[in-house]
Amino acid sequence: MWRLPAALLLLSAFAAAQNIAISSHTLSNGMKILIHEDRDIPNVALYFFYKVGSRNERPGATGMSHFFEHMMFNGAKKYGPKMFDVVMEKNGGRNNAYTSRDVTVYQDWFPATTLETILDLEADRIGHLAFDPKIIESERGVVYSERRLRVDNDNSGLLSENLNAAAYLAHPYHWPVVGWASDIETWTIDDLKHHFAMGYAPNNCVLVAAGAVKEAEFLALARKYLEPIPRHDPPPPVRTKEPEQLGERRFSIRKPAQAPLLGVSYHIPQTTHADWWPIQLLRAVLTQGRSARLYRRLVEQDQLAVDIDGMAGESLDPGQFLLFTQLRPGVDPARAEAALLDEIATIRIKSIPDAELTKARNQLMAALFRNLKTIDGKANAIGEAEVFYGDYRKINTFAQDLQKVTPADLQRVAKQYLRDDKRTVGTIVPSTDAGAEESAR
Repeated sequence: MWRLPAALLLLSAFAAAQNIAISSHTLSNGMKILIHEDRDIPNVALYFFYKVGSRNERPGATGMSHFFEHMMFNGAKKYGPKMFDVVMEKNGGRNNAYTSRDVTVYQDWFPATTLETILDLEADRIGHLAFDPKIIESERGVVYSERRLRVDNDNSGLLSENLNAAAYLAHPYHWPVVGWASDIETWTIDDLKHHFAMGYAPNNCVLVAAGAVKEAEFLALARKYLEPIPRHDPPPPVRTKEPEQLGERRFSIRKPAQAPLLGVSYHIPQTTHADWWPIQLLRAVLTQGRSARLYRRLVEQDQLAVDIDGMAGESLDPGQFLLFTQLRPGVDPARAEAALLDEIATIRIKSIPDAELTKARNQLMAALFRNLKTIDGKANAIGEAEVFYGDYRKINTFAQDLQKVTPADLQRVAKQYLRDDKRTVGTIVPSTDAGAEESAR
């Protein structure tokens, strides 16, 4: 019996799954609302995408976007300190949040029958967040401790922070999302109030509701609880453009560590650029899974590393193609770097086989398909499509966009973006004495 090839079966299934019906509305205060009705389970996933992140901060006041990820759970006018979580859990729900360079996102998951209560909770903290000095100082300490845990005392976090700071000279992507330590220590209440007013303006927010909601009912509740929140001036446009990198940059940090770490960064365009999907497939070919080129070369063949990871995350401004390699103890980072760059050079000069591109495409499509199986995954993907890709409807074209990419496209973007003069390289070299001069072997 004749059967469709596996790749075509996956594309057909994914294309069918991507017929996601979404309605779009805008409240009078400027808040955009995207609704996807899915009644497979009687639950709702609610995502608030605030278009404010570390890129909207300034020197001397970095880390404030991440700080509000904490503060938003610490009380407002109607629901006092810690009551947001208490009320949420009493109603069978749970929540979380995350901050990036570009956005701060709040996530609520709850039974559909408690929708009105959840919108009341959210409206209270958006419209009437408390700025209690004692709570601010307490959360300042929590954020400072988080920085020590994730950066100062974590070698991979330290490498990432320094790699970003070296790769960007002018653009706000230069500083870390968590903020510089000295800035965390010195924010003022006025700094925080100004940042909150612009970042959490309703006209700076995209709200996504996915799950067992009725469009008319949801809009009526949104107008009751969210629409009265006054609009404010949103964050001003980020005008600084990173100047073209004119040559390779590199740094080395010597500190106590069990094994060396290697990080490599290249500049790439923002998510709305036409080369976005070829870049994603190039990343998959190089780093996704045990059959990826860099894993086979550095981990299996040359046995220089224990793991390698690649990232090229969504970004509003030109971002980074990042490669992080955990080396084996005693390995000279220069050897691993040479092997890594050799594999990149091979892709620049030799087109990849069709089968290898098909495998990478299937990997990305399968990940997208799995993500869209849940209301949580759909809510996040719809919001990301609107914020980063410029239109929520693009969630229904991801499969076709991937299918259009050719081996020639991958070779072209490798030549254009993974260039020696656009590269930043950083290493962490183990040393029992941070000031020691001896080289790691």
